[in-house]
Amino acid sequence: MKTSRPLPVEVALAAGWPGAGGPPARLLVKVCGMRDAGALAGVAALAPDFLGFIFAAASPRFVGEALAPELVQKLPPTIGKVGVFVNETTGNMLTTAQRFGLGAVQLHGQETPAQCEELSAAGLLVMKAFAVGNAVDFVALQPYVPHCGFFLFDTKGLAPGGNGAIFDWNLLKRYHLPVPYFLAGGLGPEHAAELAALRLPGLAGVDLNSGFETAPGVKDVGKVRQLLAVLRPPVNP
Repeated sequence: MKTSRPLPVEVALAAGWPGAGGPPARLLVKVCGMRDAGALAGVAALAPDFLGFIFAAASPRFVGEALAPELVQKLPPTIGKVGVFVNETTGNMLTTAQRFGLGAVQLHGQETPAQCEELSAAGLLVMKAFAVGNAVDFVALQPYVPHCGFFLFDTKGLAPGGNGAIFDWNLLKRYHLPVPYFLAGGLGPEHAAELAALRLPGLAGVDLNSGFETAPGVKDVGKVRQLLAVLRPPVNP
């Protein structure tokens, strides 16, 4: 069985992530939907583990021409740069990844395990998103296991992502696959304490988006800081 692309070394070290050796020292934090240069600088200064950039034209957070590729390329190596795509061709994703200096792709459409394998073989960390309604189809996830570094579980809705609602996290208590995952869907600062105390099998991180915005694609740096302060409490000497 082929193994998935590992977490970038710089990101892993910054996050205290031991890889296959056990659970992370803390939850990984990904802030998605970045498209405003000012907010990008402010959020990057808070050192999240990942920043996500949406390259799906139908999204109100579509990067388009809003961000110069150089701004993304120059982000610290300790922050993973993730391109979010929906049913895009492998060639276009690889071209975008090279242009913006992305190290990972997040796939929010009907991408196949074979396409995930292509992207992983090209050197990208693959995050495959799955929409969750009233149940999680664990059998359907199995073919993706060898080719994905992470799964991402988002709330099922009219859009591929960013529907602004949470799903029943208890559905993941039966999770038993070896791929760690991010929790997404309607998360806001009000969930900080609950997330910090959350214990679910396979849970590796949280994905922050619309609940931390002043406008689509414009993140509220103060709200992100507020959540990080709870998820990353100071360590007493």
